[in-house]
Parts: sequence; C-alpha cells; structure tokens
Amino acid sequence: MTKIRRFDNFQHKFSFTSQAEDFNLFFNRFLEGDLGKIHSAIPWNALIDTFGLFDREKGPVSIFGPQGKLALMFLKHYACCSDKRLVEQLNGNVDYQFFCGIHLGSNRLTNYRIVSEIRCELAKKLNMDKVQQALFDSWSPLISDGHSIVMDATCYESEVRYPTNEKLLWESVEWSYRQLKAICKALGIKTPRTKYLKWKRRNISYSKMRRKTKSKRRSLDRSLLLLLDKINDSLCELEKGHDLQMPKKYYRRRATINKIYAQQFQIFHTGEKPKGRIVSIGKDYLRPIVRGKEIKPVEFGAKVNKYQIDGINFIEHLSFNAFHEGNRFKDTIFKAQRLTKTKTRLAGADAIYATNKNRSFATKYNIRTDFKRKGRAGKHEKQRKQMAAMITKERATRLEGSFGKEKEHYHLKKIKARTKETETLWVFFGIQTANALEIGRRMANALQQAA
Repeated sequence: MTKIRRFDNFQHKFSFTSQAEDFNLFFNRFLEGDLGKIHSAIPWNALIDTFGLFDREKGPVSIFGPQGKLALMFLKHYACCSDKRLVEQLNGNVDYQFFCGIHLGSNRLTNYRIVSEIRCELAKKLNMDKVQQALFDSWSPLISDGHSIVMDATCYESEVRYPTNEKLLWESVEWSYRQLKAICKALGIKTPRTKYLKWKRRNISYSKMRRKTKSKRRSLDRSLLLLLDKINDSLCELEKGHDLQMPKKYYRRRATINKIYAQQFQIFHTGEKPKGRIVSIGKDYLRPIVRGKEIKPVEFGAKVNKYQIDGINFIEHLSFNAFHEGNRFKDTIFKAQRLTKTKTRLAGADAIYATNKNRSFATKYNIRTDFKRKGRAGKHEKQRKQMAAMITKERATRLEGSFGKEKEHYHLKKIKARTKETETLWVFFGIQTANALEIGRRMANALQQAA
C-alpha cells in the first residue's frame, strides 16, 4: 500500500491512463467506500429493462449510457447537492465517474442541464411497482422476516414559499401583466392602462409591514382581485382579436391563474375554503396537507404511505392530494404480499390505522398488530403486550427514523423539482438510494463474515 504524501513534498506527476493495473487499483478502492457499496447493491440490468432504456443506433453517442443515466439519479441523492454542483463534482471525482460508468480524462462537462434532462426522461418511464419488484427480487436474500411489516405516512415537502392569499394574487397579477406587455410589444400596439405600478408600490409597502392587520389584508385582496380581473379581460380581448401563436405553457398557466382568481374570489366574498385549492402558480398540482404537528401544522408536497420490511422502505401510495393513511391498511398488506410473495403475519402501525374495519380485517386473516386492545383482555394478554411493544419499537425507531434520515441525508428535505412527474421521481430515487446503501453494507458484512 502506497504512503499518503503531500503535494509540497515531492515533484507531483499523476497518470490516469487506461492501463489494466491502474484501472483495477482505482476501481477496487472505489468499491470499498459507501458509493461502491451502492453500486454493488443495485441490479443495473433489471432496472434498465424495467425503465426500457437503450442506446440509440443512429445519431451521436450519448455521454451517459442507460446505466449511467440511472446512476446519475442515485448519485444526486447520495451527493445531496444541486445539479450544477453535481456536474462540477463529477468532473473532478474519479469515484463519481466510476459510479456513472464514464471516464472524462482531460475533458470537462459544461452542460449543467444534462441532469435535469435525464430526470425528465426517466420521469416519463417510471413505474414504481415494477421497479420496486425488480429491486426486491435482487435484494430478497438479504431481507429477512418478509412476513412482518411496519407502515406509516410522511410528507416530502416541495421547495415553495409559504403561500398566502396576497402572495398568490400578486404573483398572478405580476405574471399576467408581464405577458400583457410582451404581447402588446410584439403586436406593436399600446399597452392598456392599468393601475399595476400603483399597486406594485402598495404591495411592497404591505410586505414590509411587521403587523399586517385584517383591514390591510382585505383592502389589498380586494384591489388585487379587481386588478387581476382587468388584466385577464385585456388578455382575453387580445387572444380573440389576434391570431396569437403562444406555447402550451402559456395557456396552461392562464388556466391556472383563472382558477386561482375564482378560488380567491370565493374566499374573499364568502369565506369558504374551496376544494382543490391552488397554492402555487408554478406548481398547480400541490395541495395543502394538514399534518397536525405543533411546529408545522400544514405542509405542501407529496404525501407518501410507506411500508418497511426488515429496515428496507417501499412506497405503497404517493399523492399530492391529502388522503387518510388509515384507509390504506388493507392495500398496504396486499401490496406487501404481492411484493414478497409471502403471507403477512405481523403488521405494525400507529393509532390512526386502528379503525374497526382494519381490526376486523387483521382478525379475519390472522394478522397480529400492535393496535391497542378493545374490550376485555384475552388468555395470553401478557405475551400479546410484549409482542405489541416489540412491533411498536420497530416502527418508532427504524421506520420513523428513516424519514428523518432520508430528508436530512438524501436530498428529500425540500424537493426542488418543477413538475409533478420529476418530483415523484425525485422522491422515489431518494428512498431507494438509502435502501441501496443499507443493502450494500449488508453485502459487505456477509462477504467479510464468509472470509
């Protein structure tokens, strides 16, 4: 083994050639680290077939092959950094290049958008059930206790500002006015008169206020609703009177803003909260999800119902709309049995799952749970309490602990994807990266014990 030396103590000259001994030396060093363990744990061929990836026979050769595209998604969550920083790290980190299956040599990647382009490509091809089945089939020898599961739900928040009625209305006014000016400039006509500049100054003054009273809020809301309605009317007249060739994104955003106006008009005049309330003009698929926590009563992002088998997490249901996780108990049991091809005998869940229907279902199929008993104690109450305590401890430590680990260490604290599909892919690969590292460490321990 060579001695580690500092640059200022020798005449430094490195040779990163493709000779066999050099490649094996660096690759074996790569496999010893956590990133190498993830690389060894992932069934690349099965994932490539599941996603339906292939190299094009015609045209220029892509920098990243089918395996490299998948590896780049795992690498992003392992590195826990932005797309630009990931490409910069990839240029100078030999281990990252080994993981993605490329050798840059003296070249550098300068296209920082390549990560988001690959993410958009994979998001259209993601089938979570098939991918999770392929992963479990490969990892099943290292997963014990397939007959016992624990389940719980969490929310992976999106990167959005905290929505208020005033912020949402002002963003709608600002975008609509910007489009109005651009269209009038392209058509060579005068921009219709509005009070946009006046209310821009007043909105800035309002945002600087430390104490925003109810009268100030209602005054601003009333004015922004009137201003937004006027700008929308002007845009409608321009669209009807001229043959505008606008992109699909424009009409989609216009429809979103019209829906926002209708919802805010209802809130202002009736005080009723509309169903399907939009909280962001850029992410119209997000909905408020009430979690009931002291610090964060409402969250905005993807709500995920997960189940865990021997410390490995799998997604049962992912939705951007609020849902009652207690109603997912049966579906979770059935999905776990289809995945493992084993009858579930133990199931751990918190009190929100302990409905009468779920209790009857568990009794019918002889599934032991940690639900609090109703009625008189049975003959083996002491043993039942001991087993329930063990199931509760497993759920409270490993499953709920994995939520925080994924959010803090695998880039799931704030999801910065911009579409519904890419945000779903982001959450999925973050969870599976944590799983792959756990499986890789088990593989390394098994090899060490065998040796």
